[in-house]
Amino acid sequence: MELRPPRGFRDVPPELAILRKEIISRLEAVYRRYGFDPLETPAVEHWEVLAGKYGEEAEQRLIWRFKDPWSDREYALRYDLTVPLARYVASHPEMPLPFKRYQIAPVWRHEEPQRGRYREFYQADVDIVGSPYPEADAEVINVIVDAMEAIGVSGGFKVMINDRRVLAGLFEEELGLSDPLPVYRAIDRLDKVGPEGVRAELERLLGAPAASRVMELLSFRGEPRDVLERLRREHGSNRRVAEGIEHLAQVVDLVKRPSALTFDMALVRGLDYYTGPILEVVLDRPAIGSVAGGGRYDNLIGLLAKRQVPATGASIGLDRLIDAGVEVGLFSTSKRTYTQVMVVNVTPESFRYAWRVADQLRSWGFSVRVDLMRSGQDVQRRKASRWGVPVLAFVGPQEESANTVTFYSQSKGERVTVPLGEARQVLERLLS
Repeated sequence: MELRPPRGFRDVPPELAILRKEIISRLEAVYRRYGFDPLETPAVEHWEVLAGKYGEEAEQRLIWRFKDPWSDREYALRYDLTVPLARYVASHPEMPLPFKRYQIAPVWRHEEPQRGRYREFYQADVDIVGSPYPEADAEVINVIVDAMEAIGVSGGFKVMINDRRVLAGLFEEELGLSDPLPVYRAIDRLDKVGPEGVRAELERLLGAPAASRVMELLSFRGEPRDVLERLRREHGSNRRVAEGIEHLAQVVDLVKRPSALTFDMALVRGLDYYTGPILEVVLDRPAIGSVAGGGRYDNLIGLLAKRQVPATGASIGLDRLIDAGVEVGLFSTSKRTYTQVMVVNVTPESFRYAWRVADQLRSWGFSVRVDLMRSGQDVQRRKASRWGVPVLAFVGPQEESANTVTFYSQSKGERVTVPLGEARQVLERLLS
């Protein structure tokens, strides 16, 4: 019997699960401050809901697709959180707009497992449904910037931006590409294969002259206002390029931290459903790289509904962010337990008093363990140390007769005996 999880899946031990939950808690606090409400969608979707939304590679190779053996209906595990949101909106035409939702949940992709890449991973999404205006795109950027700062990535990241209309105007109309998606996918691999790798793939797709023109366009990179002005001068007569420039310029003016933005023509985003501004959050630490992405998808909901509903959003890849963050020291897994106090009964006869002390401490909001193995005092202490419990509460015949408790802080080396009724303030100090 194989006891390890299937390839591409993993168990998450307590120290990593605690860190993940702490980061999720901080993200949720930021999302709620901006007025986003939670939405939960099922892990399994009808196949026809996902079909035609992600592109050929995803549908043929990456989506977990299966038949129900009892009904012969086709289903799939959700590939992201965006298409399920689109389905939800399409099925609720009565909802007032804009609809602002967040969802933090696992998704599944049949990718080749590698370092930092799993077949089951968490995404933390925010989306605004119903607004076609730059204000919505700017708010998505603002909330993502605040989210990065809330989890401790303050100042150490850039938000790369582009617009699919700019890309379409340049690549489809000016370069005459009837199907730009293979070119976008080649460009999207720039960080993985480097400029020469991209050039080689472009030459295979387009030939050397056209590949050189594409590489020239990728030089549009830098401070957004400067790059947009250059684009306006050199390509502003192109209607689609002009639309993208104007929209992005308004977004840049509305973002509260424009210094965090960088325009990058090489940013194309791999998913087929983007229609306007697109973004990617890249940490300054090369070992981590991109940790979030998103953009505007004004046509996606219309594929499922009888009406067009504009939408924009972004998604943070939690597993990649956390794994790489731990590796480079951005995050710590030193917290191995939620338990704040281990009540150690000094003698077997003290266990009832130990339970009473534990109940009192819990009633004050502390996280408390008691011995459930009938272990001796030394064994209880060793286990508490291995679990990383910061404070021990010793109770024995002496404490029981006096209705007291003896605390010992493992980090401070301080021992103090106090009446049980006064233990709250002392324990708060020892834990501070």
